[in-house]
Amino acid sequence: MNHDHHNHQQTQPKPGNTGHDEHGKQVKKNPPDPDPHGNQGGRNQHAGHDKHAGHSPEIFKRRFFICLLLTLPILYFAPIFQTWLNYQAIQFPGAKWVIPIFSTIVYFYGGWVFLKGAYYELRSKIGMMTLVALAITVAFVYSVSVTFGLKGDSFYWELATLVDIMLLGHWMEMASVLGASNALGELAKLVPSVAHKQANGRSEDVQVSALVEGDIILIRPGEQVPIDGEIVEGTSNVNESFLTGESRPVVKKANDEAIAGAVNGEGALTVKVTRTGDQTTLSQIMRMVKEAQTSKSKFQSLADRLAYWLTLIAIGIATLAFVVWISIKPDDLAFAVSRAVTVLVIACPHALGLAVPLVLVNATAMSAKNGILVRNREAFERAKGIKTIAFDKTGTLTTGHFGVQRIYTDSIDELKALGISASLESLSEHPLGQSIVEEASHRKLQLLKASDFKAVPGQGVEGVVDGQHYRVGRPEWVQELKLQFPPALQKGLQERESRGESAIVLMDDKQVLALFGLADQVRASAREAVVKLQKMDVQVVMITGDAEAVAKAVAGDLQIDRYYARVLPQDKAALIHRLKAEKPTAFVGDGINDAPALTESDLGLAIGAGTNVAIESADLILVKSDPLDATYALKLAKATYSKMAQNLLWAAGYNVVAIPLAAGVGYPFGILLTPAIAAILMSVSTVVVSFNAMSLRAIRLHD
Repeated sequence: MNHDHHNHQQTQPKPGNTGHDEHGKQVKKNPPDPDPHGNQGGRNQHAGHDKHAGHSPEIFKRRFFICLLLTLPILYFAPIFQTWLNYQAIQFPGAKWVIPIFSTIVYFYGGWVFLKGAYYELRSKIGMMTLVALAITVAFVYSVSVTFGLKGDSFYWELATLVDIMLLGHWMEMASVLGASNALGELAKLVPSVAHKQANGRSEDVQVSALVEGDIILIRPGEQVPIDGEIVEGTSNVNESFLTGESRPVVKKANDEAIAGAVNGEGALTVKVTRTGDQTTLSQIMRMVKEAQTSKSKFQSLADRLAYWLTLIAIGIATLAFVVWISIKPDDLAFAVSRAVTVLVIACPHALGLAVPLVLVNATAMSAKNGILVRNREAFERAKGIKTIAFDKTGTLTTGHFGVQRIYTDSIDELKALGISASLESLSEHPLGQSIVEEASHRKLQLLKASDFKAVPGQGVEGVVDGQHYRVGRPEWVQELKLQFPPALQKGLQERESRGESAIVLMDDKQVLALFGLADQVRASAREAVVKLQKMDVQVVMITGDAEAVAKAVAGDLQIDRYYARVLPQDKAALIHRLKAEKPTAFVGDGINDAPALTESDLGLAIGAGTNVAIESADLILVKSDPLDATYALKLAKATYSKMAQNLLWAAGYNVVAIPLAAGVGYPFGILLTPAIAAILMSVSTVVVSFNAMSLRAIRLHD
């Protein structure tokens, strides 16, 4: 048992920075900065993506189908296809010009996106567009030279198929990236554009954008909530699954919060607008998802560097292959050019460019769906190494709400004692009394009518139930009234106090009849979370400001071996610093007074934030306030990391084998790749990476 809660106060941060230590976070974990030029993610994207700036999947799709139609006559008139398929193409005056003219159109129309991309790359940093442009340009220039008299075989059909395959590959690539990013579009669709504003006793439909703070709106049954607000009147079941991933509707009543995008159930709600425009929870989530999807990770930077070097190596090997083959076969220029083009095509770093972004985009979309918001994509890489997870107790492992833990009785039935106490406490405002009322409601007890009710300040309440006079209050009241305290109940009181719990007693005019032990309730899911984390070989630590007895009881209940009691909010960061020195540590806290500790940890998970999602100091935000989500976040992070590693390994390994084959190393053994085959192999390697990234979605986070 480790409760060294006295010796870590020397290194405490200044008390002043308990809640707003965001600046420390910015330095350590670099949350994504929007581009100063207004390009959200502009240059942040990987090499392949900013070359697509201004392009949409539709552009590639349209060019692909038009070029495919133009390619059919090229293939039909190509002599090699006539030989292979044993047919004679129809002849007419000028038939020999069909192939060069159609190929020229394909080169300029289909290849334009690559040529333009290469132009931009050459001005900054060369990459995949340069390789594609170089390959199609070499093939085109050489083929045109052959048409106008150079000795050799032209590459027209290879050029046309190459452009087609490249367009298809880019279309698929952009569609998959966009598909994963569409989580944002889906979120935006959640909010209706019109609201029913209530003013001067009548209702009028207004644009949501015209609403201001303080306006009163009506949400009819079945409608979506158009804006964030506080419910003034009405009760209804509301579905907030878009935010929490929880499919069960939540009961909402007066003073509860209504969130834009949630779907109202069977009741009408009158809501007072509290947040508008960019301040709404949904807008904040959309901004975070967007920032997370455009932020760069270390793996991403590694992939970018590899892609850059691969481009340089490919150009070098293509040149070398051309020189070597032209010296071996001086009469066969076509063969030497073909080797160079094949190397340029097969080495296109598409798979490398997509290896990481696609995994991350899928991971962020998946987490958002499960109520885990990613503020910083590097979190996925850091999370895989976490060996200790420290939980703040109140509101995280416990509900922060008192509940009845145990009932002791003497000469009265337990349910009767609970019913009488709840009947009296239902007339009181005291929070501990309300816990007894809730327990009676859980057990579906019918409350009895209480008369002559009186609240005794500092002691409890009294009144007549069922013709009998009873008191419910503090155990100290018993001595004051000089009533009997049966030994069994006194023993129960000592037991409860040793666990740091609060006690309430029920008395008649002679003796104590029952004793209720009350404590901050442990979340049902916390037990499961602790078991799961221990199975994952992650040490669970509990940190609390509560007394030793309370901490010991909760830790015992949850089977947590290591806990720290009486830790002041400003000391949490120093404690996390010590834990971090032992092994990589994650911290789960409430994001408001735990900001310094979240910042200090290797991975900060904010919980209990509810709709205040813009928590600067956290890496991941658990919307549902469920400790189990911390286990899902670690599980997803580990899966994400392994998918990124697999993709990088595949993309790099493929090139180690493919480039030498393209250069003609296998030629003496009868293995020769044509530029078109190279384009197919290159596209297949990209598809493999894409499918592997998509397979992340098949991982079951929940059992």
